Order: sequence, then C-alpha cells, then structure tokens
Amino acid sequence: MMSSNQTPLPHQSASEFHLDSMLQLSLGQISIAGVKPVNEDAIGIRVPTGSLLTTKGAVAVIADGVSAAEAGREASETSVSNFLSDYFSTPESWSVKKSAQQVLTALNRWLYGQGRLFSDSRRGYVTTFSAAIFKSRNVHLLHAGDSRIYRLRDGEFEQLTRDHRTVISEKKNYLSRALGLDVMLDVDYQKLPVQAGDVYLLSTDGIHDFIGDRELRETMSGLDTDLELACTKLSNTALAAGSDDNISCQMLRVDALPEQTVDDVVSRLTELAFPPFLKVGMHLDGYLIKRELHASTRSQVYLVLDEESGQQYCMKTPSVNFEDDASYIERFVMESWIGSRINSPHVVKVMESTRDKSYLYYLTEYVDGITLTQWMREHPKPPVEEVVYLTDQIAGGLRAFHRRETLHQDIKPDNIMIDAQGRVKIIDFGSCYAPGIAEISAPLLRETALGTASYCAPEYVLGKPANFRSDLFSLAVISYEMLTGALPFAGKLEDCKSARDFMATKYTPSYRLNPLVPVWIDGALRKGMRLQEERRHRDVAELAYELRHPNNAYLEYRHRPLIEKDPLLVWKMIAGGLLISQLTFLYLML
Repeated sequence: MMSSNQTPLPHQSASEFHLDSMLQLSLGQISIAGVKPVNEDAIGIRVPTGSLLTTKGAVAVIADGVSAAEAGREASETSVSNFLSDYFSTPESWSVKKSAQQVLTALNRWLYGQGRLFSDSRRGYVTTFSAAIFKSRNVHLLHAGDSRIYRLRDGEFEQLTRDHRTVISEKKNYLSRALGLDVMLDVDYQKLPVQAGDVYLLSTDGIHDFIGDRELRETMSGLDTDLELACTKLSNTALAAGSDDNISCQMLRVDALPEQTVDDVVSRLTELAFPPFLKVGMHLDGYLIKRELHASTRSQVYLVLDEESGQQYCMKTPSVNFEDDASYIERFVMESWIGSRINSPHVVKVMESTRDKSYLYYLTEYVDGITLTQWMREHPKPPVEEVVYLTDQIAGGLRAFHRRETLHQDIKPDNIMIDAQGRVKIIDFGSCYAPGIAEISAPLLRETALGTASYCAPEYVLGKPANFRSDLFSLAVISYEMLTGALPFAGKLEDCKSARDFMATKYTPSYRLNPLVPVWIDGALRKGMRLQEERRHRDVAELAYELRHPNNAYLEYRHRPLIEKDPLLVWKMIAGGLLISQLTFLYLML
C-alpha cells in the first residue's frame, strides 16, 4: 500500500491560531514486490495543511509484514493506513509521543488479537513499523522491528534506529520486537532537532540488507530535486545486488523550517486590537454589555447579551496593560483554543462567535451561580457528603482536561462555579499547559503562568516538572478547606520557597478541625497532598473514589505506632532527647 496526501483544512484567522507552520518538505517513495509474488511492505506519507501541520506535523510511515506470518501483508497495510488516520484524529493538545503511542498500543492489541483467532500460528498479524513525524523544528521517531530510519546531514550519514533482531547463527535469526508479536508493545522513541537540508531515509530490509551504508550515502548525497527518482534508483540498485525481498523506501528532505521572527508573530497576534474599556449599555459586535463580572490587572469578564439570539454569554477581554506584550497576547489567544477543546459538563464551554470579530476577546457560556469561595462563606459547616459530591464533580472536570493531556494549573475556589442546582463548572484557562502546543517552537519567551500559592503543588515552587498529580494536589487542598474552613498545613504553603520549607510544614488531620470528617476521608486527602508527587494517587479519579469508598488502610494508619507513621519525627525526638541528656550531663559535670 502506498499513500501520500495533503489534507486541506478550513481557514483559520491568525488571531485564532497564530502559529502556522512554515515547515516545507520534499518527498519521494516507492514500494515494489521485487522478485516475490506478493508485496508485504506498506508505506505512506501524510502532510496536512493549515493548523494541523502545526499541531500534529507531517508523518512518514513504513512497515514490513513478516513473511513467516501469513497475514503479514494485512498487518503492514492496516498499520500504515490506520496510523496515518488515527494519529491525526488524536487531540491537538496531546504531545506527539502520547498521540503516537496511544495509536500504536491500540493497533498492536488489534493485530495481536486477530492473530490469536487462528489456531495455526503462521496466521499471525505481525509487521515491523517505523515512523518519522516532523513537527515544528523536531522529528519524532517511533520504531519496532528491523525496518530502518537514516539521516544524511552535512555529508554525515547515520542510522538513527537499531534493529530489533536476535541472531541465533549465521543463517538463523528472528525479530525480537514488532507490531502484533506480543500483547505488550515496546516501541523505541526519539525526539531529535531538525536542520534545513536534512535528508531522511526510511527503508525495509529489501533495501538496506543489500545496499551498504556507503552506497546509500552516495546515492542520497547526489540527490537532485526528484526524490521519487532517487527512490527508484535505490530500488534498482537493490535488485541488481540480488535482493530477494520486497523493496520499499521513502525519502524526505527538509527544505524549510519555521523561522518566524518576533515581529512576524506580534504582527499576526495583533491583527485584532484590544477592546476599549467597556461600560454597561455599550455594544460590541452585536453583544450588549450588561454588567462587569470580574476585573483584574490581567483581564476583564463581562456578562453580555447576544442581541441576535437573545442568549447570555461571558465575554473575556485582555487588559490594556499588556497591549504591547506579545507573550501575554499569545497566552490569551491560546486560552480560548485550549478551552474549546475541553468537553465536559463540569468545565465551562468556550462558545464559537457567529460573527466576525472586530476586537480581541472570546466568549464562554454564562454560569448563573457563585464561586466556590462564596459558597464556602455561605456554608461554613457543610455536610461531609455534600463536600464529597462537589469534589467528585470537580474531579470529573479535571479528568476532561487530563484526557486531553492538559493541566489546568490553577485549581482554586475562585475558579470553580456552582449554580443553584449544585452543579460545578471549572472556569479560567489562563494557566493551562498543553504539551502539544508547548512542542511548537516560537520566537517569543513564553509566559509560565503559575497558580495560586496556597493551592499549588510543591513541584511548581521547586521548579520540577508538573503533571496530573499537581492538579490532584490542588483538588485535595480545596476539599480539605471545604471540610474544615481552613487551609491545610496551617496555611503555610504560600510561604514555602524550598524543599526544606515544605518539609518543615506539619499536616493537621481534618477530623481534628471537624470531628464529623471520617478518618478514611482524611486519609485520602492526606495522600492527595503528599509533598512528593509519586506518593499521591495515580489520578484524580482514584482520589474521588477513595472519598466515596472507605479504604481500610487509612483506618489502620490511625492506630499504627508513631515510628511507622512518621519515622523521621521519631528520630528527631530521639536526637532531641539525646541532646538534652548530654547537655544536662555536661552541666552537672561543671
């Protein structure tokens, strides 16, 4: 199977997505049966256009169906076609690695399951797999088997992948890794920087087993503009050298990389001007300003009425304080982009404007309710089951972010709305982090928007990588505050600047501040607020589950000896006792 296409996408204005890719590639590929009656190789290249080239990149895939498995041809064709389709269907906020590995895991399980349907072991659906994904200024390589990926750069020829083949003897060897070979798939992954002029070669063993590295390098060094012709030349050389296998190869030359200047980006980001200061009764693009809901030094939020539909929305506008700050404008633009890709009843919806915009702003649904901060003031001693109910909804909203590989990074009571029916919605996408966007290079120094110190996980302060457990920490802090009316660690988190500061804090069990809190609920919250992220729950769903279902381990914890619960404290007490006894002894000797 061969495929090569460029997929058009609907037009997007620069204000909606300013990071259009300038990546340009020259392509060539060939796949023939060679001396064999059937071609069990499969190849494919997809170079999308528009924003998809920016967020997902261009993909080249090559697969060699294993001849010993009668369904090798079906395996290779399925792997190439499904990967090219499914990879581009994954969320744009996902990183290349997560997107590719999710698709390959599903593909591998399907191939392995198909092979298990037949009693004859030769009917296995097994294939090698190699893919090169060009995104921004990097190439991401994924590889399993003995197909290969090479790179020619400035005359230096290098094999970037290693063969997963175990050699028994001179005449006997077998694949140790391939798609469909085992229910568990181990794929090599690399992320490498790309330079203009680089040439990448993907090949099956019908090529590289019969053409040495020197001849491959010479062929690629003498490339003209026709890469298809170069691939044909390689296939003819392999046949002349006695290749007895299928013959497939792909060549990709990097002709240009994204090299936007700061001025380019600023120009595109500022196509839409900042709105003027809005007052009640003013009109903007068909929206009537009804009242101001929130204002800070960074943005304003208004309740507006769509005069055409009669619907009420929230309109968020940027602060004129940052009118010349390109990094701020980029983050504001990306807020609505990220928010529009989160779909959950517990996350506020970003609304598409039905009219052209004359200014920079975005719309969300209007939640007729109060913030969790106000709710806690009105409910200083809420029933435990109501707190668990609210926490469960917040966790549901966070799961929607995490499924898109996106961190909220600013979970706090002010960013949680509760309507009259007790339904929760997470708001504000200003601090969100999406790896798929972070992978895209830009000439701007991007802002690192951190959350509120009282609710932030220690890794943010300590400069360590944040992950889903960082949002989980914030959720546990909020739940503790709802139950007790106080912040955990005596509110000292916001004063911590180092690992030593965090270690010096002391956790007060929530049941000491609120005797109605069950011990097992406090145990779940304590685990969610562990200072070391690896000691917390695996995800927010696990924390939410433990708040609804008693975990006997937390009941046992309360009755364990202090040496088991906090050995560091015990040793500190022992050391302190020894110090006092020594000082007393010295005093008596004087």
